[in-house]
Amino acid sequence: MPLIAQRLARVKPSPTMAITAKANELRASGRDVIGLGAGEPDFDTPDNVKEAGIAAIRNGQTKYTKVDGTPELKSAIARKFKRDNGLEYNIDQINVGSGGKHVLYNALMATLDPGDEVVIPAPYWASYPDMILLAEGIPVIAPALEDNGFKLAPAELNAAITAKTKWFIFNSPSNPTGSAYSKDEIAALAEVLRPHENIHILSDDIYEHLVYDGFTFATFAEAAPDLYGRTLTMNGVSKGYSMTGWRIGFAAGDAALIKAMAKVQSQSTSNPSSISQAAAIEALDGPQSSIAERNKIFCERRDLVVGMLNQAAGITCQIPEGAFYVYPSCAGLIGTKTPDGKTIRTSEDFATYLLDGEGVAVVHGAAFGLDPFFRISYATSTEILTEACQRIQRAAASLL
Repeated sequence: MPLIAQRLARVKPSPTMAITAKANELRASGRDVIGLGAGEPDFDTPDNVKEAGIAAIRNGQTKYTKVDGTPELKSAIARKFKRDNGLEYNIDQINVGSGGKHVLYNALMATLDPGDEVVIPAPYWASYPDMILLAEGIPVIAPALEDNGFKLAPAELNAAITAKTKWFIFNSPSNPTGSAYSKDEIAALAEVLRPHENIHILSDDIYEHLVYDGFTFATFAEAAPDLYGRTLTMNGVSKGYSMTGWRIGFAAGDAALIKAMAKVQSQSTSNPSSISQAAAIEALDGPQSSIAERNKIFCERRDLVVGMLNQAAGITCQIPEGAFYVYPSCAGLIGTKTPDGKTIRTSEDFATYLLDGEGVAVVHGAAFGLDPFFRISYATSTEILTEACQRIQRAAASLL
């Protein structure tokens, strides 16, 4: 009898973590490698948040807490939802986990039975399908095409729905494309979902604060208030507050669902770090000025990368509204040959060529469910991004 569970055979390791690990290995061996795969801000955690964590240690806040978050943090999260999104939640409607991924996993494990379907727009964050498979659900992919700005059209959502659909996962701004939906665009998707009373919405808002050019963020329950009871709104402090390593994510929704998620958490991780929870309170309640300051820099980096990629032979790149990713097409390079005679047939071939030939690590589009594209994270310095894009231009120009 094999030791490893059969369900694990359906699951792939995280491709973004894999490419980051490979880049680090090559760098450690002496290669000059620029990694553009990691999905985390390069900025440090704000000083006031770090000081709150240090104070928590000094004050002895180092014990177990309530399984799914302290009342103090849940109250701060409730204030955040009211302030930023106009949504009212009680603390029994809030779950706090060890990062946004943990919260999503709790929700899927608490709700999916074998054969339940979950609709995911593609391109999607690479972990969604595999978490669904681990929970014995079935991911159903709905294409969000380049011609529509990588946003899911209502007709495509409607076509993906069946009698087995339990969840619709919605991510705006998007990983990997950076595309963000307006309030009216969300309302159009809600119109499709409204008659299907058994379908719930999982709104992944982790990039909420990373929007540019005057774009106005809206979350699903805000744009479709009548679907409030069917919506689980997930967020966290990782991206907007540069706290990826602190591992605090949270979600708000129906109290019965939150209770079920807490049950899953009670038999897996128990509470998130007590110190991180204290720091997250300061992040949510403290000064918010660092967000706008850092967004200005992110926007400048985005414009640099988009401009340079659009100057590369065979590559086109849209300007995204948010997050810190671009999702350029390499369709113009498919079928070309490398100087040593290898044919570029897929975005993975091109990503491999970039890494081997120019030392630039990107994530190929198949990992996100839509090809021929690749993802670049511009959460690194202007100097590094400029050098990386010059290398990409050089690599594209050398294809025959």
